[in-house]
Amino acid sequence: MLIPSPHYLNTGDNAWQLTAATFVGLQSVPGLAILYGGIVKKKWAINSAMMVVYAFSIVLITWVLFGFSMGFGSPLHLGPGILSSIVGIPRPVLSDLSLQGVAKVPLLKGLMPNFHFPESSLIYFQFVFAAITPAILAGGVLGRMNFRAWMIFVPVWSTLVYSVNAFMLWGGGWLSQLGAVDFSGGYVIHVAAGISGFVAAAVVGPRILADRRDFQPNQLLLALAGAGILWLGWNGFNGGDPYFANADAAAAVLNTNIATAAALVSWLVMDMWSTERPSLAGVINGMVCGLVAITPAAGYVNGYGALIIGVAAGVIPWLTMHYLPRVRWFARVDDTLGVFHTHFVAGALGGLLTGVLADPAMFEYLGVRGPGSSVTGLIYGNPHQLLVQFIALVVITVYDGAMTWGILKAVSLVVPLRVAQPQLEQGDIAIHGETSTEWSESDLEEIEEELADA
Repeated sequence: MLIPSPHYLNTGDNAWQLTAATFVGLQSVPGLAILYGGIVKKKWAINSAMMVVYAFSIVLITWVLFGFSMGFGSPLHLGPGILSSIVGIPRPVLSDLSLQGVAKVPLLKGLMPNFHFPESSLIYFQFVFAAITPAILAGGVLGRMNFRAWMIFVPVWSTLVYSVNAFMLWGGGWLSQLGAVDFSGGYVIHVAAGISGFVAAAVVGPRILADRRDFQPNQLLLALAGAGILWLGWNGFNGGDPYFANADAAAAVLNTNIATAAALVSWLVMDMWSTERPSLAGVINGMVCGLVAITPAAGYVNGYGALIIGVAAGVIPWLTMHYLPRVRWFARVDDTLGVFHTHFVAGALGGLLTGVLADPAMFEYLGVRGPGSSVTGLIYGNPHQLLVQFIALVVITVYDGAMTWGILKAVSLVVPLRVAQPQLEQGDIAIHGETSTEWSESDLEEIEEELADA
């Protein structure tokens, strides 16, 4: 029996929204899981991939129970002024998935066109963004965080940090009302994951000395495969955020690839200038920085803006990654994969450059006036945009960093944040009873004896 579509539904918009969401989901599973499993030391491959897969799964559960409504629902009035536009009212959305349930964001009503797809499409599309954020954060603490602590930390962090970020910038909350913009998550996702991963690395403590001295990738080509899924999956990341299969979506996709290519080449040039050797690991870092930096700007800048952002994303995070560790206090924090540089620095850079380069001709929603309809940057005569982008960056950085510290301290009262010393030395085989490679019987017996003695 053929069921007719609801009157509001545009099959093209709905199909693109679901396709874009699937692209973003693939960035986590298997994208980041493969990237992490290949880029870390062999003994941590299983543990690193497991952290991603668990985060993807638990966030979906919390998202439909209360996370989505906290990020995109009606405002929870916690007090006067700013406190009335910080977060949405938590409630389950499982009953909102009927055929007649048109997608909506209450605070944005009248400021953008009505969606042409059902609530379930919006819930799933926003879920995959929520899921990848703690998975990115994990890059700061790979190789030592207790998996049980991670199991508690992820749903709490997603609820108290991610959903609040989403509401303030995307759900019509305080930062959005100031005029700050974040096209697809440079602040909500990447600045959040970068600063939270750095804080988590400081709180959990460093890897054991042997791992810090020798943490060579166990399968660099496998890591490249994961990174490639990230790159192409980013077409959904940025291309889905206009919420319509329109010209701005196409421009966002093209800008994403222009910036990424420019960042990759810029990072490669910096590597060869420094070491005279082209590095595949460096190319992956440059690619990620380009993807991250263009994310807050993808639909707001023209092609020249995307090229400028890409070059900056290949150079500035390279400089911070190579020179900031020379600062003593910074070097004390063992950020395993450098998420501070590849996500915080690149995301902040892209967000600020949006305030400089945003082209008013790049309309997100043609014919609609109001927040989000068009954005004008400094070089087009609007210095205020750069100011509000800076304010949003400071707010997200301070709030997320402080909340991450508090959540981890609370979790530590329940379970240890770090893996026990004998398990730190053995890695996957001791923690999960599994490895990414075969072990001999003598190796397994030796590990069992060491654990028993400990």
